[in-house]
Amino acid sequence: MVSIPDFRNGMSLLAGAVNVITTDGAAGLAGFTASAVCSVTDQPPTLLVCMNRSSFAHRFFVENRSICVNVLSATQQDLSALFANRDVTMEDRFAQVAWRPLSTGAPALQGALVNFDGVITHIHEVGSHSIFITELRDIRLPAESAQGLAYFNRAYHRLGEAQASA
Repeated sequence: MVSIPDFRNGMSLLAGAVNVITTDGAAGLAGFTASAVCSVTDQPPTLLVCMNRSSFAHRFFVENRSICVNVLSATQQDLSALFANRDVTMEDRFAQVAWRPLSTGAPALQGALVNFDGVITHIHEVGSHSIFITELRDIRLPAESAQGLAYFNRAYHRLGEAQASA
């Protein structure tokens, strides 16, 4: 049997992109920080996003069914902390960042490496989490290349830094 501490320690060594996941709709505006996002298929373009069902924001995503995965750049570490802070209201989170809605109405954060806008088509419950299967409706790619932000070994790291030639 794998212990919870061993699982968590092992998972800390699985690097992941840092994302702010957002929604808006009849249930209201919400967002949270996540690294549990990955591609499912490109036909149709589909992502999966994992979210703890005990999160106060969970109901917003389930009810709205709109979702935007905002992949953060290396300069947006502060947004990761902001959207992970349970002491900051949703209104205050979104007041501190420039954003605009894409096709589904979900907020696309300005300055993100890429914004994946979609609709939740299926929800699967596994343990403490919901897995949102998300079919994309819109994508906003960066105008220029930028460095990415990853979370590894319980710390943030820049991705895409230029290597010195030997």
